[in-house]
Amino acid sequence: FRIGGPADIFVAPENMEEIKAVSRFAKEEGIPLFVLGNGSNLLVADDGMDGIVLQIYKNYSGIEVDGNELTVKAGTLLSSTSKAALNEELTGFEFAGGIPGTFGGAVVMNAGAYGGEMVQVLKEVKVLTKDGEIKTLKAEELELGYRTSNVLKNEYVVLEGVIALKKGNKEEIKAKMDEYALARKTKQPLEYPSAGSTFKRPEGYFAGKLIQDAGLKGYQVGDAQVSEKHSGFVINRGNATASDVMQLISDVADKVKEQFGVTMEPEVKRVGRF
Repeated sequence: FRIGGPADIFVAPENMEEIKAVSRFAKEEGIPLFVLGNGSNLLVADDGMDGIVLQIYKNYSGIEVDGNELTVKAGTLLSSTSKAALNEELTGFEFAGGIPGTFGGAVVMNAGAYGGEMVQVLKEVKVLTKDGEIKTLKAEELELGYRTSNVLKNEYVVLEGVIALKKGNKEEIKAKMDEYALARKTKQPLEYPSAGSTFKRPEGYFAGKLIQDAGLKGYQVGDAQVSEKHSGFVINRGNATASDVMQLISDVADKVKEQFGVTMEPEVKRVGRF
């Protein structure tokens, strides 16, 4: 969204030891610790965040290839991961090419698009537990569901993961990635800051269609707006505040509930001093 105040302490570690050290320090000192990837699905409060923000991103990224498996560090972008898969002629990760997040963030929320989800390709994950232990967990131990996992509940920090793909045809993989990229560009308001899909898909419905049918396409609070290009997205037209976005999300949820009796649950994660 390009919205939000400062972090008290901001740390960008370069290796596993630094991640462990920061996590241990926060625990010993009783300081809140928030693990941040690329922040692509977050709304950060106007007043910023308490404690330590540990950003596992560019400083902690990299991909190793072993046959049809990729071992991916948590800070690696999904776009880089899908390009690496393409270069190795591996299929199964095309869906993630346009998702603007990190691999670690994608594990936490079982990210997905175009019928694909992390749960379909993830084999195992290496995590740091809240007790400072490094554990390797099978994908089925993560309780991966629709935009959810048990990573946050168990206070794990994702360090890296292994995805298992299949041999494919390079031209076909590239064609599928190009098709998804074009669909994204055509249908989504990529020219404005946003946090992707604002609401989770309610069972039996499409969030964007409900919002549009409620007459809320283009609805605005301050500089926050329901996108005129795709009603499932709330965008920042330039100077929106976190409270503008929160008010707009609340208004939209209320109006959809009132008109259709459907409860809308935000997919955007709210963090900081609200």
